[in-house]
Amino acid sequence: MTDLENFVNQSGRDKLVKDVRKKIDELGITYIYYQFVSVTGRIVGKGVPADHWESMAEKGFQLVYGSTANLFVDRHGDYIGYGPESSELVGIPEPDTFVQLPWDKRVARVWCTCFRNREEEENPGGHLTSDCRGNLKDFQDQFQTKFGMNMRAGTEPEMMWLTKKDNGEPTGDGYSRPYCYHIDQFESLRPVYMKVIDYCRAMGLDVIQGDHEDAPGQLELNFMYDDVLRNADRLTTYRQICAQVAREFNLIACFMSKPFMGVSANGCHTNVSLWKGGDLKSTPIGNNPLPGMDQVFTHVSGGENMFMPDPKIDEVKPGPVGLNCIGGLLKHLPALTCLGSPTVNSYRRLWDTGFWAPVYADWGYQNRTCSVRVSAPGRVEYRSVDSTHNPYLMGAGILKAFEDGLDTKINPGEPEKKNIYDAMKDGKEVDKLPMTLGEAIDRLNSDDIIKSALPEDMLRVFNHYKKDEWEKFLSAVTQWDVDTYLDVLP
Repeated sequence: MTDLENFVNQSGRDKLVKDVRKKIDELGITYIYYQFVSVTGRIVGKGVPADHWESMAEKGFQLVYGSTANLFVDRHGDYIGYGPESSELVGIPEPDTFVQLPWDKRVARVWCTCFRNREEEENPGGHLTSDCRGNLKDFQDQFQTKFGMNMRAGTEPEMMWLTKKDNGEPTGDGYSRPYCYHIDQFESLRPVYMKVIDYCRAMGLDVIQGDHEDAPGQLELNFMYDDVLRNADRLTTYRQICAQVAREFNLIACFMSKPFMGVSANGCHTNVSLWKGGDLKSTPIGNNPLPGMDQVFTHVSGGENMFMPDPKIDEVKPGPVGLNCIGGLLKHLPALTCLGSPTVNSYRRLWDTGFWAPVYADWGYQNRTCSVRVSAPGRVEYRSVDSTHNPYLMGAGILKAFEDGLDTKINPGEPEKKNIYDAMKDGKEVDKLPMTLGEAIDRLNSDDIIKSALPEDMLRVFNHYKKDEWEKFLSAVTQWDVDTYLDVLP
């Protein structure tokens, strides 16, 4: 059988399909968004009346291959990734991801896995390698099978709530003042963040804490960490929720890395660890009955954290597994930067030194000047990631870096205790991360390990998209150019 046929016929799926029908009837759902994620992390897909659920569950929908690259064109007018002559992908829903949209309870959404068309001459019905979510699922399963461990991830998405003019353009002002951790400014955002939290709770995100950050209108809400795939799903859902709340409040939900110079950017610190065992538990988060399938509200808990210190070796340092993974992460940070800082604008964050965005490939305990820090026993924080990243690509890249670290027993060296800039003044040599998107693309394509996180079409589509973005930037004349060079002579 093809990959598509195996997916549709997997054990237990028929029951899940019937359970979704019960939910559709119970909740009064009339319309369903069938969603997947593009190379840049945008949500794409189709909307279909709920009456057709059973047919969609069996046969799926078709959409042009180029939708995995947002159906955008490059600077030459050619479609990125796939041309109009290409076939159409097949998207098959995953019933256990079905959940009602809280802002319009007539509508639900379900995540989909994408496959090559059934009529393709080559590998018909095969896994579509430009499906970043499907890729992460496969890599997660392969890692679990190989090492008997699974990666859990937690992200810290910073974003800014910005006001806009009557014509919809940004005013340049935040909805609140740029005072970090000030409860008064957090309170000024209360109508907005409470609506976000309400929607999060209804869609399976267990929001555990939040604060006002130090840029205008900058908010960070954290939800409970979980396995790397569910975390990516929830981060993507969180962005979708923020976009909806922005429409309701006539604001801009800005995840752009650096909309303003001179203030902190929108980072998205990514905390990771490896675990053995654990149980899946449903966390309803106040919803009764659940507005979706039980699995949407599931979290993995318990088990053995393999990043914890081994007191027989060292009371403070992560255990051997954790150290090897840190070593793998440091080795591949230059290539990973292309995934974690994926836009031209991302590097404005790295250039604006002094604002918490580390640019050197080193690690330490609670050392925010290093790209990797042990923020608490049993967890490693990758700090260079920003809020524009695609969490499915990032998760896959970290898994590959960890795999290399474990396979080759990479020693990360001793943790840096000093401010990294002071340590370098004292003579320490540390690799610097790429400081432009162009350099990051080159580092990605010279790293076979991280390239393997973007298999086949994924790497080709990603390169086409990002190289074109870099070329468009290089071919643009900015206001800075005009201000600096207009009267450069005589």
